[in-house]
Amino acid sequence: MQPSRDFSLRGAVDLGARQAAAQRRQQAAQAASSGGQPAHVIDVTDQTFNADVVERSRSVPVIMDLWAEWCGPCKQLSPVLEKLAAEAGGSWVLAKVDVDANPQISAALQVQSIPMVVAVIAGQMVDGFLGALPEANVREWIGQIMQVAQQAGGPGAGPDAAAAEAGAGQAADPGFADAQQAMERGDLDGAAAAFEKVLASAPGHPAATMGLAQVDLIRRVNTYDRAKVLREAEENPDDPDAQARVADIDVAMNKVEDGFGRLLNTVRRTSGEERNRARLHLLQLFDVLPPRDPRVTKARATLSSLLF
Repeated sequence: MQPSRDFSLRGAVDLGARQAAAQRRQQAAQAASSGGQPAHVIDVTDQTFNADVVERSRSVPVIMDLWAEWCGPCKQLSPVLEKLAAEAGGSWVLAKVDVDANPQISAALQVQSIPMVVAVIAGQMVDGFLGALPEANVREWIGQIMQVAQQAGGPGAGPDAAAAEAGAGQAADPGFADAQQAMERGDLDGAAAAFEKVLASAPGHPAATMGLAQVDLIRRVNTYDRAKVLREAEENPDDPDAQARVADIDVAMNKVEDGFGRLLNTVRRTSGEERNRARLHLLQLFDVLPPRDPRVTKARATLSSLLF
């Protein structure tokens, strides 16, 4: 058996990338101190996250742009966000995060794909999107975020404020740093133990739940003989276990919609215990992504329509 090992949560970051990222962070800090960057656009680091994002969001919405130097779509999206921040004139703040230079934030937010944009209001992470959207779509999304900010009415709004604040501030939790370091050295058992430790102290913690689901996915995929798995799925289109293994590979390779679609089709074609196995595996894969990921939202709606 030849296990597949092409997938990791973000991929190992080599020392050269880390060094270059650190240099970019230093240059950004120098530019900011010399007036080279507007006050409504800030560079955020692992060390400044709590002050620059969590605390600042109590007085003004903060929109986080998670990017990397090697990411082409990031270079398309970032200028759009900076332009809209300038137009906003300080009604919201753009916080830019170089994911290579800030592994704790990356681990805390479970960054799996960039560009990634999330909003934080009164310590709460309220919404986000992936990919380089057109300016009109970004502008519309920001308008929705500002409406949410107005409705929130201030710090602590809503019954889930404490839990959401903990989620937004988790970059300071050493458990996530331990998990990120373990993942970067390929230690899946160490990463799982770190996430389980966080869950032991904060049951149901969304980021830790997601991290552990990702580790479990990698573990499963690493045991598969890909050619055999694909052949079995083709020969047994109504076998939920065979389809689930291919769905695992799809999601692990970031073909998320393909993986979800495969299991949704299995639910559509089967009944009884077979349908339930496909449904449960799909729910398990939902945990690999953020709950508000549009692909999860769409698949959940489709699943509900098939079941009810």
